[in-house]
Amino acid sequence: QPGGRPALGAGLALLALIAVAGALRQPGPPMPTVSGVRLRLVQPNIDQQLKWQDSERVAIFRRLLELSQAQAALAPTAIVWPEAATPFLFEQSPEARAAAAAILPPGALLITGAPRATRRPDGANDFWNGLVALDRDDTVRGSYDKFHLVPFGEYVPLADILPIQTIAPGGGGAFRAGPGPRTLRLPGLPPVSPLICYEVIFPGAVIDDADRPEWILNLTNDAWYGRSSGPYQHFASAIMRAVEQGMPVVRVAQTGISGVIDPYGRVTARLGLGAGGVVDAALPRALPEATPYQRFGGPLLAILLAGGLVAGIAAGRRGGPARPTL
Repeated sequence: QPGGRPALGAGLALLALIAVAGALRQPGPPMPTVSGVRLRLVQPNIDQQLKWQDSERVAIFRRLLELSQAQAALAPTAIVWPEAATPFLFEQSPEARAAAAAILPPGALLITGAPRATRRPDGANDFWNGLVALDRDDTVRGSYDKFHLVPFGEYVPLADILPIQTIAPGGGGAFRAGPGPRTLRLPGLPPVSPLICYEVIFPGAVIDDADRPEWILNLTNDAWYGRSSGPYQHFASAIMRAVEQGMPVVRVAQTGISGVIDPYGRVTARLGLGAGGVVDAALPRALPEATPYQRFGGPLLAILLAGGLVAGIAAGRRGGPARPTL
């Protein structure tokens, strides 16, 4: 209808303005990288049906070690394994920790997804889906516990009422939530905000604003999705967080899409869905200045966009054909 043309024109003009602003914001040359940092992203590509079988535990751990030791022109300063990389409690296995520490180059760290258990006074275990950073001396240099748990995947809402168990190993309600976003300061690396799995999809909840990091590390296991749109949507969310926060996102998947994303949302290194192997990559630097998202916040931007939509609809109605009178 002719009355809808002003609203349509306003909407197209807004989209064009956003596209032009985005194009002008992106630089031509690659983003500078952090000096002296070389990351090795390990994607073992283990079938989810095999991941938790007792008969596969040794083979999976050996594959992680073998991939981590692949030859490279530059030795990695950090080797990164995905979410729940080992099908056992890594921190509570002295033999596994010693074997992992032994493969590290001098001065390097191993950062791995590592479920852990703590004993309650009543003798039962609480389980945590977390991350641990280990050095060559088998010393834990940092750790993190996931705080955005997956409903019915890692915990059961109203577990005292609903007689069901979680999808993930551990049983109904067994996983506990960590305290929230935090910044880890690890030797040889810039301050980092760790995220486990789908924690990366929550805008505005991926870093500690009071202790701002310089990059985001997202460990995940997208084997749950199989070969579907899920891993691609998950990776697209990681790109959004990089642009919003103006800092690089490094994503390491058990299988899925592993890669490095610079602060402008450009993928600088990538290993695709269903591929097993490693990616050796430099770490892009964070932007020196705050992004519009950082300055104005997500809620304000959402209000402005919603206001523009309402204004466009209102303009369309005002310009619509007059109603017949009786």
